[in-house]
Amino acid sequence: MTFDAAAWLPDDLIERIRGRAAQVDHDNVFPQEDLDELAAAGYLSILVPSELGGGGLGLAEASLLQQRLATAAPATALAINMHLVWTGVAKVLADRGIDDLRFVQEGAVRGEVFAFGISEAGNDLVLFGSDTVAEPLADGGYAFTGTKIFTSLAPVWTHLGLHGLDTTSADAPQLVYAFVPRSDAVVTRDDWDTVGMRGTQSRTTELHSAVAPADRVVRRVAPGPNPDPIVFGIFSVFEILLGSVYTGLARRALDLAVATAKTRTSKKSGTTYAQDPDIRWRIADMGLRYDALPTELASIARDVDENAPHGARWFTLLSGVKHRAVVMAKSVVDDAILVAGGSSYFTRSELGRLYRDVLAGQFHPSDPESAHATAASAWLGPLES
Repeated sequence: MTFDAAAWLPDDLIERIRGRAAQVDHDNVFPQEDLDELAAAGYLSILVPSELGGGGLGLAEASLLQQRLATAAPATALAINMHLVWTGVAKVLADRGIDDLRFVQEGAVRGEVFAFGISEAGNDLVLFGSDTVAEPLADGGYAFTGTKIFTSLAPVWTHLGLHGLDTTSADAPQLVYAFVPRSDAVVTRDDWDTVGMRGTQSRTTELHSAVAPADRVVRRVAPGPNPDPIVFGIFSVFEILLGSVYTGLARRALDLAVATAKTRTSKKSGTTYAQDPDIRWRIADMGLRYDALPTELASIARDVDENAPHGARWFTLLSGVKHRAVVMAKSVVDDAILVAGGSSYFTRSELGRLYRDVLAGQFHPSDPESAHATAASAWLGPLES
């Protein structure tokens, strides 16, 4: 049976979200109305099993929904992504018999919002290391001190999932994954003034001995490349949902280009641009690039859902799909702007906003250098020491 994304994100909801996107971008604010409507529709718990009160969807269905949401407001979709990453990781772990993130699933059903606090300035190890100090407490909890960047959902999150490095325990060093609640020990800077994706409000977060209780410390793993399920869970869900957002953004740019070509008339020929051979070739080329990604995302998302035995190839496949989605989206938006002409250069233009939004894709892990290094190791073997 074909999945009906419109059942979860009806046309009228999509149009309301799209109708607010320009003002959110202009005002550089968080899209609170979008979040309220999505929460009321049960969107925050789409990846939670139905027996726990959630939507019972898989990652493949969530990918389709995030593509659809991104056609309306890429920044809203990207912000919601970071919450869905944690509910997706909870699902990946639970599907493999690990119930460590049950509280995330139950919290999502109650309407709690989980943010993603992994990125740190200058830390290109990402999941394999952290500059944040994780200090063990006597009761089994941890106090985290450090600075996280690109913390989406900054004004609204209720729990921040993060990692830090424990250097003092007997088995140190250990990377500690845990969740801290909002408190006076967490300071959110009002510093999100970016070129695009402004509605994500991905502000810098300062941690000043922010405490994660013992029951919110979910994993302790050795630094460096690690086969632990939480590393795979984060990487797989993060890459697939990121690729989904940028693929949805590309679809909107393609649709806008088609609409423009059908309505824009050439003074030279007297016909619409849809009859111009050069424009037809350009839009055809955009479509050929776009068409590959929804299918690829669906395939790899199903493989995660079904625990396919890709082994060591997983990280190449996952970083690759994200990289291809971002590169495709940027090229499609570039061509859509050429089809639309100079009107897209104005800030009031939706294509102009998509052009600014799509630039963010290159900064998310895996960045182009990391994706290529992963692929090179997969095909050529590791670098010789």
